[in-house]
Amino acid sequence: MATIDRSRLAALTASESERYAAARPRSRALFERAARSLVGGVPMQWMSEWPGPFPPFMAEAEGARLTDIDGHRYIDFCLGDTGAMFGHSPPAVARVAAAQTAKGLTAMLPSENAVIVAELLAQRFALPFWQMALSATDANRFVLRLAREITGRPKILVFNGCYHGTVDETIVSLENGKPRSRRGNVGPAFDPTADTRVIEFNDLAALEAALADRKVACVLTEPALTNLTGVVLPDDGYHAALRAIARKTGTLLIIDETHTISTGPGGYSRAHGLEPDILVLGKPIAGGIPAAVFGMTDTIGGQVRERLYGPGAAVAGIGGTLTANALALAAMRATLTEVATEAAYDHMIRLGTRLAEGIRAVVRRHDLPWYVTQLGARVEYRFQPSPPRTGTEARAGADSAVDRFFHLWCLNRGVMVTPMHNMLLACPATSEADIDRHNEVFGEAVAALLGR
Repeated sequence: MATIDRSRLAALTASESERYAAARPRSRALFERAARSLVGGVPMQWMSEWPGPFPPFMAEAEGARLTDIDGHRYIDFCLGDTGAMFGHSPPAVARVAAAQTAKGLTAMLPSENAVIVAELLAQRFALPFWQMALSATDANRFVLRLAREITGRPKILVFNGCYHGTVDETIVSLENGKPRSRRGNVGPAFDPTADTRVIEFNDLAALEAALADRKVACVLTEPALTNLTGVVLPDDGYHAALRAIARKTGTLLIIDETHTISTGPGGYSRAHGLEPDILVLGKPIAGGIPAAVFGMTDTIGGQVRERLYGPGAAVAGIGGTLTANALALAAMRATLTEVATEAAYDHMIRLGTRLAEGIRAVVRRHDLPWYVTQLGARVEYRFQPSPPRTGTEARAGADSAVDRFFHLWCLNRGVMVTPMHNMLLACPATSEADIDRHNEVFGEAVAALLGR
């Protein structure tokens, strides 16, 4: 198999970095100016993870296109790391957002859209009761509290390499088989290993052992691990066994579909017949406007109602003043009815398949030990020979130097890939020509890297 010459990789990366910086003087100047008022020169730390010496600054975005302030126009496969999964400013969302802005943004009162959105969610995800949040992080915080309240149990379980936003209890990892606060966990409020158990994904023996003492209130999981490790797919039969073990031990099963909603209109859960007690969905649910939702079974809904809505109930730790605001609900309704449609998903998934097949063709042509994973409209490629089964295997196979080279090469040729990992999304506005352009650029990068 072909191998990478590391000195060639370093030289190419340096050349691409110089090209990137020279072509973006306005972004460089704004970044330098920002350093005087924004910590690190960006409003959020992860915006500094773009591969150049400074990030491109956005001027505008629409559909599958993003333009930076230097006038460079990109085919955007990052799409806000799923936040704009249905494209930037979908027309239906932009229209209702403008209309709702004129009628009021928030009032701490329910609106008709709240009822309609809940009914639409119930139809789509086959869970009868719903509540709102402002982000998946918020939703996950809320459902962990609810799980502990309902079960009377103190502990939760997550998987090594999981991603559930900035929830304190989930920022844990395994190192040499031992749980620890994840490296980079900033000022943890408590030791997350005290009440969180963390095991490897796809390890049923470890799962059974972790739940056996019936002290775990819930398992919080993505259907496939994403984001921090690249995609780690479940083994055949894993989810059925997870569901059975959770039921046997009286443990609630919470599925976070924030990234895996790329699989289909009802997410991975509907596509694969999963049966969560609670389902969480954030990021794209309102077409890019901050919002999230969590749904629950009839049984869980009844238990939540008793505790949160009964006479004299004093609820702490659930919700916020802007939760379920009128703007977000109008955008959610438009997303569910006019944007995230069956037809849109058919288009997105077909293009996702074209994207994955094109990348695989390049890998085969150059006899490279790399693999490609697809979750509907979401495609990721990794510079390792086989798909990992666990978070530990995924991290061990990471190659940040090769990642940086590919991201720079793509940006310099008008193709935007998610910076933290090699994730690409096809949205309703993505075209076959866009897909083919990525695969052409990817092929050119491989040829340059191998000196062919």
